[in-house]
Amino acid sequence: MKTCSRFESIGVKIPEKRLPTHEMIKKLNRSAINKFELLTGIKERRICSGGEDSFTLARDAAVHCLSRSRYSVEDLDMILCCSISKFNGGASYQYEPPLSLSIKNAIGAVHAVNFDVTNACAGMLTGVCIADRFIQRGTIRSCMVVSGEFITSLCDHASRSIRTLLSSELASLTVGDAGAAVILERAVEGHEGIHVSNFTTLPRYNHLCTAKLNRKFPGFIMKTKARQIHRAWISESVDYVKIALEKNGLSLDQVDYIIPHQTSRSAIVDGIQHYASTFGVKPKKTVINLKEYGNTASTTHFLALNRFLEEKRFKRGDRLMMLCSASGLIIGVVLFVVDEIVERYERED
Repeated sequence: MKTCSRFESIGVKIPEKRLPTHEMIKKLNRSAINKFELLTGIKERRICSGGEDSFTLARDAAVHCLSRSRYSVEDLDMILCCSISKFNGGASYQYEPPLSLSIKNAIGAVHAVNFDVTNACAGMLTGVCIADRFIQRGTIRSCMVVSGEFITSLCDHASRSIRTLLSSELASLTVGDAGAAVILERAVEGHEGIHVSNFTTLPRYNHLCTAKLNRKFPGFIMKTKARQIHRAWISESVDYVKIALEKNGLSLDQVDYIIPHQTSRSAIVDGIQHYASTFGVKPKKTVINLKEYGNTASTTHFLALNRFLEEKRFKRGDRLMMLCSASGLIIGVVLFVVDEIVERYERED
């Protein structure tokens, strides 16, 4: 029987400070943006306070993840850090040594191999795919995939620049800061786990979302042709969803929950409607976790997964599909079955 991996534990770190959308729009003083909250479904986002950055968010998420795990930190074989942002020490951007080494040292994972993987908003799910392959081959038994995203500088810059809803920086107003971590382990033979973890990159769309260093203020500037990249993802992702389903002999209506990348409510609803018309059926439920957190980039899927586990929304045996759409254009599908992890959340009451 083929070896597979499973999600053993999940941890998150969410900053305390909130930035409500109505306050952000007030700063813009642009009447044309007043419908932003209605269009995106984002009521607020969390933003880092002094002393918080990519590193601290990732470190604290890793500690939270370990607090729920059967593993001690010395048992971890590998640590993958998948942050887009790599701020350590406030506005200092850490290229070398890799941020994964800083996290490894901070939590005391003395035996773990570490490296960074950066793949835009697909980062953590790309890390899951890599860890899954290592585990399948028997190279390692356990791996932590972790990310901290301190990205709200994009919002700061956009608020100074946006004039209309057609602005290429409008998507920057959707972002929020958060950290997330997940431990993968080898599943017990015969048990459910991750069934599919596949990714592809379509570089012909790379011009639809670009980012560069902001030379006037700390952080970055991002420009996005949001409608075009959304249309490209919807049309191109269908085949990859179909392949994932066929590998497991499933139809889309046999997926209990689909967790898409959290961009905006209107984009998510439009994508699910397209799948429904293409496949003739739709997933039973769609996870939307935008209202309080916005788009937290590479951490978004695990922030949503953790929340729904905490709220007891999932039950053992549920089939979940995590869909990745990231600049590049990156398309990814992770299909797995919820297992005993739900029981750990039940014991936290």
